[in-house]
Amino acid sequence: MLNKRELVYWCVVKDRKLYLVNHMLPLMTKSELGFNCDDARWIGEYSGHPVFWLEVHDNTDDDDFYTQRDLLGIESELFDLAGKATQLSHMKQSETYCPNCGGQCQLAAAQLAMECQQCQRIHYPRVSPCVIVAVRKQDKLLLAQHPRHKTGMYTVIAGFVEAGETLEQCVAREIEEETGIKVANIRYFGSQPWAFPSNLMMGFLADYESGEIKPDYEELSDAIWASADSLPPVAPEGTIARQLINHTLALMKKSSIKKPS
Repeated sequence: MLNKRELVYWCVVKDRKLYLVNHMLPLMTKSELGFNCDDARWIGEYSGHPVFWLEVHDNTDDDDFYTQRDLLGIESELFDLAGKATQLSHMKQSETYCPNCGGQCQLAAAQLAMECQQCQRIHYPRVSPCVIVAVRKQDKLLLAQHPRHKTGMYTVIAGFVEAGETLEQCVAREIEEETGIKVANIRYFGSQPWAFPSNLMMGFLADYESGEIKPDYEELSDAIWASADSLPPVAPEGTIARQLINHTLALMKKSSIKKPS
């Protein structure tokens, strides 16, 4: 049971937005928080403090609720726990009916999942696997711009994994479909839970093999080969996209230093 005086990180969610205090997740006691905490659920630990998820009602004032993107740049472990809360919130809103019998589902008492009140089936959060990949061609990096990026930001290629497809096959397919480029030497880099609304981003590196850039304009606004000294605005720090970009730029710099003069 939660101690009234215990300092807790609170992931208070309304419509997949988080309650922030001074642009940070509140670290405070439940009495200081100011919300009814009866339905709060423990979702992890961070820096010696428990982390709780609390869903609040739609009639709660929208003031001080922000998208998780406003937390980009904080410690990744805490960012991911905030994402866990928003993903659980999405589960609660989107999995209200059982796909097995059509009965109504409620949040299970003993686990972070939905339980059908009719057939008692347990339904866990649905996670969508995605690949995201940085493609290198000697001293250049493949970058793309999406129509949804109104600020002119460029990023690396990403896409959803299809049924019956390996991650490596998905990497090769997405790059070729969106840019016309064929790649080789596909290797794993790292991953990031990405709760927008419930994706798992699996990062890869790849090397250019052949082809000319031919953007799929149904998916992209533009695609370019960018060098370190002509880099457009790119994905923000805290994203795996930026990690891939920074890592590839570091590899390019290392290669250029090794070149004989």
